[in-house]
Amino acid sequence: MNAPETLPQHDFKSHELVDDISRPGVKIEKRPAKKPDGTAAPGLYNLWIWLDNPSQFNSYTTDMVKGVILAMRAASNDRSVNCVVFTGVGDKAFCTGGNTKEYAEYYAGQPQEYRQYMRLFNDMVSAILACDKPVICRVNGMRIGGGQEIGMACDFSVAQDLARFGQAGPKHGSAPIGGATDFLPVIVGAERAMAACVLCEPFSAHKAYQMGVLTDVVPALKVDGRFVPNPTVETQRMTDEFGRFCYGEPKTGSALEEGKALMKRGSVDLSLLDAKVEELCAKMLLTFPDCTTKTLEELRKPKLDAWNRNKENSRAWLALNMMTEARSGFTAFNSGSKEDREIDFVLLRQKLAAGQSWVGPLHDEIQPRARKG
Repeated sequence: MNAPETLPQHDFKSHELVDDISRPGVKIEKRPAKKPDGTAAPGLYNLWIWLDNPSQFNSYTTDMVKGVILAMRAASNDRSVNCVVFTGVGDKAFCTGGNTKEYAEYYAGQPQEYRQYMRLFNDMVSAILACDKPVICRVNGMRIGGGQEIGMACDFSVAQDLARFGQAGPKHGSAPIGGATDFLPVIVGAERAMAACVLCEPFSAHKAYQMGVLTDVVPALKVDGRFVPNPTVETQRMTDEFGRFCYGEPKTGSALEEGKALMKRGSVDLSLLDAKVEELCAKMLLTFPDCTTKTLEELRKPKLDAWNRNKENSRAWLALNMMTEARSGFTAFNSGSKEDREIDFVLLRQKLAAGQSWVGPLHDEIQPRARKG
């Protein structure tokens, strides 16, 4: 027997922290939940949370962090919500981490302020891990740095295959201790986590899928009316002639040039990504809600155990680091050119080896602009 189109509604107490959960830079949208056959389930919804800062690759500001926390809590409190879809506006980036402009122009050199900001960041990660509903990360583009960390806090991740993944901490004056050092060893193992977090080399969606970072990956490039896999990475074989994994690795030489040319001919279409996300939401619609929540809680424990063990120590260290390397790294990224956004790492190491103090001209001497002087 089919459920009636409308059901009696009860007046529930509000368990929200504030009356208005909206915050600048975060969009919240309730979309009708669909069954596997594509028909809507009346009175049921999936809550879409959008990071809405595309001009800065959906990097999160302080206000946006607050918005995500409140939206995750609202999803937990709303009995009509089936799943949460966490994503970003546009097709360039899900999220590239904290807003470097805000970091450089406000938090740099202000450890007490950054410590309070990191309380909010920690609460955002915890809000994702504590959400009573399944959280799906819809990876519409780059998932880098803190964006990778909040993405890995989600229960499922589905990506379009032009997206790139990775950490940026040691390259930009920080350490990836907002979740990456907690979650990556659990997801991909210690050795791959070490390479990802220390070397900060971005990797493709196909490699992320092969590593176990993603639930699924779908094509997004449309050429001459049909979808094609990312033409700049290897997708047709698993190993090279030496038996090493090559699936998802960047192409080189003429193959890379051909791939870039094909990219220019095509256009990005995220319809398959949306269809895959809807398919996943529909599958979870056909489960017992409380049994699903309990299953989520149990499967999140390895990530939660590591996160809760480390987050406060990490917060304190990140705050103090805003006086030294973070101040220099974020300043360089914010004020440098697109082609030159990193400090002079060798010069920094030389000066520190010689005993030069951070108190003084060191910060200015290693900036990109100093190389042009």
